[in-house]
Amino acid sequence: MGKGFLIVANSNDQVHREGEGFLTIIDPETGENVARVPDGGITAHEVIVSPDGRFAYAPIYGNGDVGNAGTDGDCVSVIDLAARKVAGKIDFGHGVRPHFGVFGPDGLLYVTAEMDQAVGIIDPHARKLIGTIPTGQPESHNVAISHDGGRGYTSNVYAGTVSVLDVPARKLITIIPVAPPDPAGDTRRKRVQRISISNDDSMAFTTDWTKSELVVIDTATKAVKKRIALPSPSYGTVSTPDGRWLLVAAEAANKVAVVDLARLELARNIDVPARPQAILIRPDGRVAYVSCDWDQKVAAIGLRGGPPDWAVEKLIDTGYYPDGLGWAVSP
Repeated sequence: MGKGFLIVANSNDQVHREGEGFLTIIDPETGENVARVPDGGITAHEVIVSPDGRFAYAPIYGNGDVGNAGTDGDCVSVIDLAARKVAGKIDFGHGVRPHFGVFGPDGLLYVTAEMDQAVGIIDPHARKLIGTIPTGQPESHNVAISHDGGRGYTSNVYAGTVSVLDVPARKLITIIPVAPPDPAGDTRRKRVQRISISNDDSMAFTTDWTKSELVVIDTATKAVKKRIALPSPSYGTVSTPDGRWLLVAAEAANKVAVVDLARLELARNIDVPARPQAILIRPDGRVAYVSCDWDQKVAAIGLRGGPPDWAVEKLIDTGYYPDGLGWAVSP
């Protein structure tokens, strides 16, 4: 197996409204920034690496934040990681604010298209959009696909909901309310964030910013199973490879919360730099990488032993606003 590299999406729309964003390729062992590659637009918040590690896909969102004014991105940039340059783009044909993507077991790339209230289906080999799945909700910001490829789940930010999708049939199944409406009628008070799925596909996880809670969804009943109090409003979630623990980026508290998935309760918190966003666990399960945008660092948390032993082992400088994370293995 080749050497592994961490790929970071530096979403510099907060800094350079008129300039391109970029990806940073990092040697995780030394912390060296090996290369910076323009993402081909303004600007990508997330990055998805192809299963063979040859290409990175950067959805060009635009220069605004979700639900706010700004440009509407209309494509996904394709970056050749070996050549370290943009190799092409996949065009949606109009502004859709593509944000987050994931490869399904069918080899297709599924990317959220907020303005269309849909998930776009991309053939990565032909580099073209081949279909969509309606979400029925605005601001479908993130998507997770079950490991068997049968179901998809989107977190719909200010709608405060999760959409459940039939992926093979390309249909909306149902919409699950997650964040309760504001009694005063302020629709902006409802808010959910990123979404992930358990290793056995039995649970989906999102975060309710209204109550600073992790929301656990039972995928069989398509209903909320449990709510778990978190240290603060939170962003990304990821399950450990053994399926025993869930790591949650508690953004406002500057912590990573560790949730026991057997007991469905908070086990402990790990201190990290300011504003943790996304979490990626490397394939060997030894380290979790956490993008911390305000401090412009990625925190590397060692996962050897059990949660009482877990701690930040290294801080890696990334430059402007690290957000989405990917992992690539060189040939």
